[in-house]
Parts: sequence; structure tokens; C-alpha cells
Amino acid sequence: MERGRYDAGMASPIRLHGIPNCDTVKKARAWLNERGIAHDFVDFKKSAPDATQLLRWLQAAGGERLINRKGSTWRALDAATQAAASEAAGALTLMQAQPSVIKRPVVEWADGSVSVGFDEAAWAARLRP
Repeated sequence: MERGRYDAGMASPIRLHGIPNCDTVKKARAWLNERGIAHDFVDFKKSAPDATQLLRWLQAAGGERLINRKGSTWRALDAATQAAASEAAGALTLMQAQPSVIKRPVVEWADGSVSVGFDEAAWAARLRP
């Protein structure tokens, strides 16, 4: 886990999950850093989400939102695996085996809610004092 540059050393109330070379994750991290918003970055490739975390994300966002069906990882899957991902158990199995199929970033907010993707306007409204 890597801390956002403005974090004072304590665990941050915002955890941003993704992969560092993803353009959307880069934009999201830059947006938070430019505003001085403390956050922790969790790299899927170094610390893949566990089953409990994935289930929580599935419950919060749903498989349709959480699985990136436009990316190269998804397109490389066989039809049976793609079909199985329409059910929670299949989606969970797929995300555990191939975290790159998870849409990024996944953000766990201070209030316990979860969002998927980067939406500057929604984030600004959420973080407005």
C-alpha cells in the first residue's frame, strides 16, 4: 500500500484500489493529490483483493459495474467464463483469478461506501466540505 503524498502517516479514510499504469487510476490519484486529499493506494498486482473485499464491492456496486467488459482481459476470456461472470459466484471467481478484469479505480470512502471508476464531478460533490 502506498500513501497519497498528503497523508500524515496514519491510515487514510480513503482507499483507492487499482493498478498504477492504468490511465484512469493515474487521473484519479492526480486529482486527489492536487486537492491535498489523503488516500491510500492499493495496487491490485501487489495486493489482490480477497474474497471478503470482493463480495463487499459486488454488493455495493454490482457485477455489471465492477467488471470491466471493455478491457483486453475480458475480451481474452472464453465465452463460458464470460457467461459465468454474470452470476456473483462466477464474478467472484473471475476477479480473484484475474484482478485486471476489475474496473478501476475501486474506492472505499471514509463513510464505508464504495465507488467504481473516476467521475470528477461526483468525487468533488462527495468531498465538498
